Amino acid sequence: MDYVIIIAVVAALLLILLPASIKIIYQYEAGVVFRLGRLEKTRAPGIRFIIPFIDRMRKIDTRTITMDVPSQEAITRDNVTLKVNAVVYFRVMHPEAAVIEVYDYRLATYQIAQTTLRSVLGQSELDDLLAHRDKINQQLQQIIDEETEPWGIKVSVVEVKDVELPSTMQRAMAAQAEAERERRAKIIHAEGELQASVKLAEAGAIIGKEPTTLQLRYLQTLTEIATEKTQTLVFPLPLDLLSAFMPKKD
Repeated sequence: MDYVIIIAVVAALLLILLPASIKIIYQYEAGVVFRLGRLEKTRAPGIRFIIPFIDRMRKIDTRTITMDVPSQEAITRDNVTLKVNAVVYFRVMHPEAAVIEVYDYRLATYQIAQTTLRSVLGQSELDDLLAHRDKINQQLQQIIDEETEPWGIKVSVVEVKDVELPSTMQRAMAAQAEAERERRAKIIHAEGELQASVKLAEAGAIIGKEPTTLQLRYLQTLTEIATEKTQTLVFPLPLDLLSAFMPKKD
């Protein structure tokens, strides 16, 4: 009877301890095992066994994590107040460091991204932020990656998404863009007038050398006027054509 009780107790203990000793680590995870509070090793994906109440495992997701950084208000180097949000892509490269070196690597990365975004915006001008956003993104990525490297974090991409400008600045930029378009239009029109005047001067010089060319041009103009559907037609008559009808002076 005693043996039956012992077997029953052992079986009960096995049923309790066996689930606690079996751990399943997925392919995108890494299991960091601590034995009596000290780091033992990192377990690879698969079915892994630990010693209950002695070993403790913490699973770390090693996939790329997308983190949104909400709008941060900052003042640029040229004293423009704006709001900018961004997105950060990072992943855990060293699970042991992500567990030991920092309390919460996600929160720490989030805080670093916020402060770095405000700092970089304060050192940049508005034109650089609008026209050279790739340069700003690269600078953010390098700074955040250097700050999070001791935690085993690799920041691969940082992208500035939206730049929110004050309404007064938006109106000023719209007026500036409109003035720039008008300036370009006037320059193009002036260049066209210049080219046309040059061509007209060349044509006048050629026609002036050949009187016959001038007469042909006059007849062509009369032909074009005659095609208009008008009741009255007025056209200039060269004096050379009337010289035959005018009396000759003695």
